[in-house]
Amino acid sequence: MDLFEAASQARRLQQAPLATRMRPRTLEELVGQEKILGPGTPLRLAIERDCLSSLILWGPPGTGKTTLAQIIARRTRSHFETLNGMLDGVNEIKRVINSAKEREKFYQQKTVLFVDEIHRWAKNVQDALLPWVEEGLIILIGATVENPMFTINPALRSRSRIVRLEPLAPQDILILLQRALKDKERGLGQLEIQAEEGALEYLAHAAGGDARVALNTLEFAALISAPEGGGPITLTKEVLAQALQQRPLSYDKEEEHYNCVSAWIKSMRGSDPDAALYWLARMLKAGEDPLYLARRLMVHAAEDVGLADPQALLVAAAAALGVERVGLPEGRLLLAQATLYIALAPKSNSVIASIEAAMAAVEREGTPPVPAHLRDASYPGAKALGHGQGYKYPHQYPRGWVEQDYLPASLKGKEFYRPKEEGEEARLKAAWQERTRRQG
Repeated sequence: MDLFEAASQARRLQQAPLATRMRPRTLEELVGQEKILGPGTPLRLAIERDCLSSLILWGPPGTGKTTLAQIIARRTRSHFETLNGMLDGVNEIKRVINSAKEREKFYQQKTVLFVDEIHRWAKNVQDALLPWVEEGLIILIGATVENPMFTINPALRSRSRIVRLEPLAPQDILILLQRALKDKERGLGQLEIQAEEGALEYLAHAAGGDARVALNTLEFAALISAPEGGGPITLTKEVLAQALQQRPLSYDKEEEHYNCVSAWIKSMRGSDPDAALYWLARMLKAGEDPLYLARRLMVHAAEDVGLADPQALLVAAAAALGVERVGLPEGRLLLAQATLYIALAPKSNSVIASIEAAMAAVEREGTPPVPAHLRDASYPGAKALGHGQGYKYPHQYPRGWVEQDYLPASLKGKEFYRPKEEGEEARLKAAWQERTRRQG
């Protein structure tokens, strides 16, 4: 980098958003992520001793992935290169590889390659890195907001250590906000800013673990609160709320989607209506497909409520039909009603347990012949083959029931359905047992 490039970079940094200017430059300045970067942790020791292996940094926006990469860049004796998964491709990878080969050959210097948003690379682009990561020519540091189990090639993933960064705690974000207000070089310390009691704490919580959102909101709030003639600036909760407005929820198509759906279903299964409504609302706010949610409701009604309350399936099916016809936002009421009904209903998993047991028997026993008395006898010549011979028509018997074998001979006496003693199923079970007792 020549003097002109350095000066240009310095100007860009001065004009950059507060979150970029206040980015921690050392491990000591880094806030949060104590589990993976606290004193004595393996990753911190590897950074301090400059003996890193390839890493995949995985976490929500604003948790420090790029910051950590830049700290590594400042500490390592290796040459540091940066690519972006959205902007760069195979040609840029080839350039980095060729330069790395020359650097290793003539200067015995390794190359660290940081790829921001690596999840945006197609599989074939990721494959272009694989032989060089495996050979050790390149130490890869990839940053992604999406689950690497879904978005990173298995071969590349197996040669990297996955590091999970969690959303920052409110107390960590509060430290960053207070630091920005005091810092006169990179922060807002040159301005006379006074935050009313509880205002910074409000923003630290409202930022949702995203340091970038918190710092940039703080800067914007200071700008819109500054008096026209200059003078002290007072930050209130109301001003910070206006500056924050409504930001998009963190919700990627794989990781968060499946996690939220799982939490929603488990909350209904656990009969917690409040939690079930929360997860439903969170998914709807994030833009989840309401028809997908409606389908899941029908499955859950059969799987975890079942015959304990057969009405639950009807409620879920009605909600699915209604959502399809009316759409959103009104459809949220139908989904909420079905969610509450299922959460509050008595629970029985006898339906899924029964069909799974029957499926297992089919796999185990194969396809034994249908008993002759149960075979179709409606077509010409069927009776001559013995089809239907010996079949007892239940409606010709008292109470419409007669003892009769309906399973193949190899499965005679096998029980797949084991009713529960919950809700309506307890009544159905009692009626079934009484009927068989009387006729038996």
